Amino acid sequence: MNDNSIDNMPIWDIENSHPDYVPALEDGLSEIIDPELGLNILELGLVRNIEVKSDHAVITMILTTPFCPYGPSIMESTRKKAETILEMPTKINYGRETWDPTMMEEGLADDWGLY
Repeated sequence: MNDNSIDNMPIWDIENSHPDYVPALEDGLSEIIDPELGLNILELGLVRNIEVKSDHAVITMILTTPFCPYGPSIMESTRKKAETILEMPTKINYGRETWDPTMMEEGLADDWGLY
């Protein structure tokens, strides 16, 4: 595995501010699958941050490609799922990072023969 992979794993703000939500978010968001790749958004490393503000939550996420035909649907599914889990209005911010395979869960890029 590329040594950069550890650096590319997201650390969500919510892990420090509201850690009790993290297991439910991980379970719920892992149900959202990228239909082209057959992997969930957490395995792919698309959810870059989740933070709770005073009256809403903000999820920063990216897509595997800016022109992903399923992008709007994946982002809206993510927003709805998080909103249900967190029981508060949730917004999606499209992150500035460009996705690359080092953002995937450990071992998945290896399975694709990328390393």
